[in-house]
Amino acid sequence: MATDYISFKDDGTAVLNDPATPVAAAIIRGEVITSDLVEFGGRNGDLRFLAPDPHTLIRRLPLGNPQKLADVHALSVDEILDYLRALGAEMDLSRNVHLQYALELSLETAPTTPPLVRNQYGRLPALFTQDALEDMVAGIGRDYLDGWVETRVAASGAKRHVRAFGARALHIVAGNSPVLSAVTVIRNAVARSDAIIKAPSNDPFTGIAVARTMIDMAPDHPITKHVSVAYWRGGDELFESKLYQPHNIEKIVAWGGFASVKHVTKYIQPGLELVSLDPKRSISIVGADAFDSEENLDDVAVRIAADMGAHNQEVCASARVVYVQTGTDEAGIEKLADLGQRVYDKLLTLPERISTAPKMGINPELRRDLDAAAMLDDFYHVIGGKQGEGAVIVSKMPEPVDFAPTLINRVANLVAVDSIDEVYPRVDSYTQTVGIYPEKLVDEIQDPLSIAGAQRIVSLGYAGASTTGFGAPQDGIEPVRRLVKWIHREESDPAVTPGIWNH
Repeated sequence: MATDYISFKDDGTAVLNDPATPVAAAIIRGEVITSDLVEFGGRNGDLRFLAPDPHTLIRRLPLGNPQKLADVHALSVDEILDYLRALGAEMDLSRNVHLQYALELSLETAPTTPPLVRNQYGRLPALFTQDALEDMVAGIGRDYLDGWVETRVAASGAKRHVRAFGARALHIVAGNSPVLSAVTVIRNAVARSDAIIKAPSNDPFTGIAVARTMIDMAPDHPITKHVSVAYWRGGDELFESKLYQPHNIEKIVAWGGFASVKHVTKYIQPGLELVSLDPKRSISIVGADAFDSEENLDDVAVRIAADMGAHNQEVCASARVVYVQTGTDEAGIEKLADLGQRVYDKLLTLPERISTAPKMGINPELRRDLDAAAMLDDFYHVIGGKQGEGAVIVSKMPEPVDFAPTLINRVANLVAVDSIDEVYPRVDSYTQTVGIYPEKLVDEIQDPLSIAGAQRIVSLGYAGASTTGFGAPQDGIEPVRRLVKWIHREESDPAVTPGIWNH
């Protein structure tokens, strides 16, 4: 691997050659570009970095003629998976200098703390295992990727042939986890598409590191030649209005916050499809069985702590509000307060690879709301939060706090209910993940939750685990299937399907 920005100590530790002025290179289909540099600032911390002026890249970023996708469509699914498995072997942080460089810089820009960032980088090879890749392929269907699938239409007798084809796509990647850049590369390869990846301001280096690894491994491979990564400031309308056009791209895959996703919608027009993985809020639901024993209570407490604390509550799947079937009378609120204390205690003992005290404590706006809630002790009981380590708000009335949508930094709100039915009106299309305890409750409530708007139902404690992989549905859609164009060909035999010209 190239080591232009890394030196090594005698003990083998990697050191940035010039950490004061890091460069986020642009990668355009196998070419590393470090010219025409301008300065940008990361979203978190004080890191300033250089990147090529995006306006100098505007003519080179688009693929142009979609016929240029023919080379990647000539690859079989097995050949694609061979490439991705080989790439996964290169994702070993201990020997990949590009990832080492990205990690060291991401420690300053990431919204989470060093143990969490390092854990995310350590997860990268697992994304490229055969089982994980086959799951991604299954999200589209191997037969549809490798050829035309024939069926006969019963109503007319005609034959229908369907195949999944790749597209020219722009991926606006979220920066709350470095895993997402690698997932985008995998999805793009499986879909046989061309990807322009917009590096996020809070993780401008990971996608570049993955792309540079691809170049070192197989510079002339069609998959390498269909990945571009560049940084530009979101909202640069002069740049975006030129790039976000149907003659350049056919799909925009947008992750991120409400403002950034809404901004993208202004460019959507016929021929340009938006695949939106927009911001969500998640909840947990705990049934009355939790209070059957001390063992149950401790088990539920650590599971709630995991749902609210994993990745420091920086992802959409993190629980913000937990509805607990304690009853809303005085005895029920006492039980809820006891559970809240247990959750707080368990939160502080979670492994640091998944949760730590937040990087900058509790953000100022939430801090003010939390302090105000603590003063309203007739309505709320606030546990913790004094040192910015996270907190549990116990509602003494059957309503979430009015600032529930802004809960982050390991702050959750426990709300008592008399019946699980009371939760359904609180669920809507912004509700992504619902953690449920006990498991036997799932059969009873999964359909009403889904009808109300919930998009992912998991066992309590597994909201942040992604145990079913990135080939699964997400946010109420199947994103991998949305990345491809579904083309169908009709074959009609006049002897079976009468022509419209017949009288």
